[in-house]
Amino acid sequence: MSRVAKNPIPLPKGVEVVVSADHVQVKGAKGSLSQALHRDVEVSNDAGTLRIGVREETTAAWAQAGTARALISNMVKGCSEGFARTLDLVGVGYRVQMKGPVLSIAVGYSHPVEMAVPEGLQVETPTQTQVVVRGADRQRVGQLAANIRAVRPPEPYKGKGIRYSDEVVVRKETKKKK
Repeated sequence: MSRVAKNPIPLPKGVEVVVSADHVQVKGAKGSLSQALHRDVEVSNDAGTLRIGVREETTAAWAQAGTARALISNMVKGCSEGFARTLDLVGVGYRVQMKGPVLSIAVGYSHPVEMAVPEGLQVETPTQTQVVVRGADRQRVGQLAANIRAVRPPEPYKGKGIRYSDEVVVRKETKKKK
C-alpha cells in the first residue's frame, strides 16, 4: 500500500483543477497541464485539496496511485510556481547564447551546437557560462536540461564540460610516471 498516495495535495490560490474519469487538468499562472489517469486510480477534489484513491485494493493499484499523486503534485507546483534547472559551462572558451528561439552552445567543437527551444519552455542565459531552463512541466524542463548537458558532459580529470549548478563532479587523479 502506497504511503505517498495517502498524502493530500493542497491547491494554492490561483490554481484550478478539473477532474474527469480518466484525466486531470491543472490550470495556473504559469500554464496549463493535463495528465491521463490509470484505470485503477481515482482523484477527488475536496474543497481545495486533491485526494488520490484506488478503485480496488491491490498492490498494483496503490503503486499506480502513488505515481499519479507524484505526477499531479508536480503539475500543481509547475502551474503555480514553475520549475527551473540551471546549468554551468566550465572550460576555457566555453560559452552559450540565445539567438532568437535557438540556443547556441560553443564547447570546443569545430562548430557551435544549435538547439531549438521547445514551445512552453523558456531558456535564459544570464551570463555566457550559465543557462537557466524554466517551464511548468517538470519532465520537459529536466529533459531539455539533460539534452543541453549531453552536448559536453563533465569529464573527470579537469572537470570541463556542461554540468548542473548543484552537480558535484568527482575528480580523478592523473596517471603518474614512475
